Amino acid sequence: MKQKNILVLTAVTCAVIGTGTILFNVAAEAAMKDRMGQMETVPTSYQISDSLAAPLPEQETKEEGNTEVNYHVIMDSLYTETPRETDLTMEEAAAAGVQYLRNIFGMDLEGAYVYMGFNPGTVTFPRAFWSGDVLFEKERTPESTRWTFLIDAVTGELFMIGSGRQLEVSVSLGYDAALEKDYSVYAELAKKKAEECKLMNGPIDRVEYSCQGYSGNDPDITVNVIGENGEMISMSFSRYDQAFLGLTTDTARRISDTALENLSGGVETETITVEFDQ
Repeated sequence: MKQKNILVLTAVTCAVIGTGTILFNVAAEAAMKDRMGQMETVPTSYQISDSLAAPLPEQETKEEGNTEVNYHVIMDSLYTETPRETDLTMEEAAAAGVQYLRNIFGMDLEGAYVYMGFNPGTVTFPRAFWSGDVLFEKERTPESTRWTFLIDAVTGELFMIGSGRQLEVSVSLGYDAALEKDYSVYAELAKKKAEECKLMNGPIDRVEYSCQGYSGNDPDITVNVIGENGEMISMSFSRYDQAFLGLTTDTARRISDTALENLSGGVETETITVEFDQ
């Protein structure tokens, strides 16, 4: 008889870029791991993409006296695992994540609160990673505007980065059939973002439609930017105002795809969709 495990997928297109979804999925799988027993460690190699490998700078300081840090790094209470000697420290991981936010979102992190969490890997994403939940207010609520990132715990390579917000207007969250036929506006936005931020290791071959969804009350669309070398990055944009919402890297996609292929060999899987009240 096949064993049926309920799995929450951590790195799939259209599910990871919503506010809080990344961090919630991580916590959910960690809790399930405790109930199901220790998972088998999956050996992985560490080949870092030159375009997405962040430098690990010293934690930034203010100019006045050069003593006070300009963002606050806090250990997230949702996480209980301890980093290994080979892993980045919390401060190093936060600095790498902050650098990605600056490069990709153009953010000024002055005064931000960076909640960090370490995870040795999950069933559907068997690679140790640091996650960051970034806000400009100390108290975290589902309605808070936030930015999130996942990076490799050892190398600092980017896996996922995203943002979430609560719109102040009411808009339709329904599926837009016309966009599947003509998504050229979002294809151009994705291509421009990839080129400006140097997200690809080579020339872009094409941009393909992926799916539509929503995070909170913000409808989104995801497209795949595909390079001539086969590299693929998934990018999401708001269907409300075309704002860039986040991306999943090719490395994250390959890690997740491999894990799911391994699981499908003898385990029947079921994906849970969790909606947040925002």
